[in-house]
Amino acid sequence: MRPQEAVERALSLSRADDCVVIADEASTANLRWAGNTLTTNGVTRSSRLTVIALRDTADGVAAGVVSRSAVDADGIEELVRAAEADAAGNEAAEDARPLVADGPPAGAAGWDDEPAETGIGVFEGFAPALGEAFAAAQAGDRRLYGFANHVLTSTFLGSSAGLRLRHDQPTGLLELNAKGAGGSAWAGVGTRDFTDVDVPALTGGLARRLEWGERRVDLPAGRYETILPPSAVADLMIYLYWSAGAQDAQDGRTVFSAPGGGTRVGERLADLPVTLSSDPAAPGMQCAPFVIAHASSRESSVFDNGLALGATDWISEGTLTSLAQTRHSAERTGLPLTPAVDNLAMRGPDGGATLEEMVARTERGLLLTCLWYIREVDPQSLLLTGLTRDGVYLVEDGEVVGAVNNFRFNESPVDLLSRISEVGETGPTLPREWSDYFTRTAMPAIRVPDFHMSTVSQAT
Repeated sequence: MRPQEAVERALSLSRADDCVVIADEASTANLRWAGNTLTTNGVTRSSRLTVIALRDTADGVAAGVVSRSAVDADGIEELVRAAEADAAGNEAAEDARPLVADGPPAGAAGWDDEPAETGIGVFEGFAPALGEAFAAAQAGDRRLYGFANHVLTSTFLGSSAGLRLRHDQPTGLLELNAKGAGGSAWAGVGTRDFTDVDVPALTGGLARRLEWGERRVDLPAGRYETILPPSAVADLMIYLYWSAGAQDAQDGRTVFSAPGGGTRVGERLADLPVTLSSDPAAPGMQCAPFVIAHASSRESSVFDNGLALGATDWISEGTLTSLAQTRHSAERTGLPLTPAVDNLAMRGPDGGATLEEMVARTERGLLLTCLWYIREVDPQSLLLTGLTRDGVYLVEDGEVVGAVNNFRFNESPVDLLSRISEVGETGPTLPREWSDYFTRTAMPAIRVPDFHMSTVSQAT
């Protein structure tokens, strides 16, 4: 059964007072390699059907949500009844609001079109370049490891209020790891279709960093002037974004809670005019232009399914301007309705320098590659800890002079905003830690005069 037909059948079978159905049809193509040799490749397909049954109660609306994979035509009624039984056992939902009934936003894909699919052909231009990179690495006594993954998901959203929306989302990523006498070096990029992936530039950068790593320097823990490349910045800003829920801030649970109650919206967080924003139509980072919520949480609501999304500044010119909102939390906080969007960009003043130019202006400091194993220590300050990985380099008089040991760091991305001394140019990047969950980012490199390397790590 086509996913559109599954949505219509589930809606027709529903006995609930209202119903929302989401069908996700996904295909995945992947390549994996190790030691300069392609090891596996393949294509997989998956499907998921989510039914949200809504039941009117004396004091509101109760919601029941059940989601299952690979549901065939005979299993749809059982799924619908399971969602209705779940609703029957639940109390009225705090986030209940009338269902969205507006039409599809401009540019939405046609409801009746076949689901989009990816395949091995997505790597048609990328694979030959990868083969050439294997040969070059072999000649240079280096070994390449990594994987390329491309997922194309078609989502069909229908409701008893008449809503019929569809979105096709391509999500691609490449992770490359090079090993040699100079240790290990990593590079990664996000992409929609692999046509914009510059393999020679990526592998050339890895080779250069392995050369840097042939000289080793041991440094103690401490605070260092540090240049964080876009990937590391993405990992920190994504965690900030995930922590910027309006309801938790209003309830005094997060770093965005005001000391006397309410939120810190309107407060200046950064001395430099830094902007952190999301936009469903951002070139190269396009994502769903409407809410797709498979379950309710403190940051999302199944009742908001289909709500149109727009460009949002979370931090504008250094000032906190928005928090992630549902219609329920927006009414509680009195702030504008700004639901979360599935991409994130950071930019500073116009004319930011390249990473290479920032290094050239460094008297003495550290250049990171990426961050890893990031964990929250304190939600009230958003203090994070984690490790450096795959190359920390010492810069002296504008030149990289060698690789240093890894560190454990302790930093809050919110506090970090107030201490940034330089913001570089913004470009697409891939977070190392969160690439399984969030790939659509554009970030600058940043300079921090006193980044806290709390302890030396024995990781190599």
